[in-house]
Amino acid sequence: MSLKKSYFLAFLILIIDQWSKIYVKTHFRYQEQVEVFSWFKLLFIENRGAAWGTQLSDFLPISEANAKLILTLFRIVAIIGIGIWMYRSSKPRGRSMLLSVSIALIFAGALGNLIDSIFYGQLFTESTPYRVAEIAWNSPKEAYERFFFGRVVDLFYFPLIDTVWPEWVPGLGGKSFRFFEPVFNVADSAISLGVFILLVFNKRIFKA
Repeated sequence: MSLKKSYFLAFLILIIDQWSKIYVKTHFRYQEQVEVFSWFKLLFIENRGAAWGTQLSDFLPISEANAKLILTLFRIVAIIGIGIWMYRSSKPRGRSMLLSVSIALIFAGALGNLIDSIFYGQLFTESTPYRVAEIAWNSPKEAYERFFFGRVVDLFYFPLIDTVWPEWVPGLGGKSFRFFEPVFNVADSAISLGVFILLVFNKRIFKA
């Protein structure tokens, strides 16, 4: 796939990702949910860290603020690296449709979450369970965080199984069991799909 097509695919995914996040951010209260189907809900939460809410401060003796800054800077470096990879993979000599698609997906997803981290803290007011966020720029409203410290918006929730463990299960009996519990966004989906393509079609993509 040509570089122009790779850019177009990445741009399309990025637009969908940002539109969905901005819509939810400005129309939903924090933790508000809308049931689309019994197994699919729109649930607005915000993620301060990486995948599944993981934070560096959970593993390293650093503050949450420093962990967030390090994560954002790492995302910037990763975006640059992925962008270079996408450019090189578009060369006719080593061009692979599957490789180009997977890199474009990963690039768009990483950039989508990076935009949240860098700009959303200054772009929006605080989201709470009692108040919908508003655009903070060019208004008297107060932004909720500094540049580079914004929170990533998540909205897709698929509780495919929501039940209780049978009483006879040792250690788990009577406790709730929910699958699939993580809440994610378009950007996360794009990254996951891109990585999935690389793993499943690894031999075809990187054949000698």
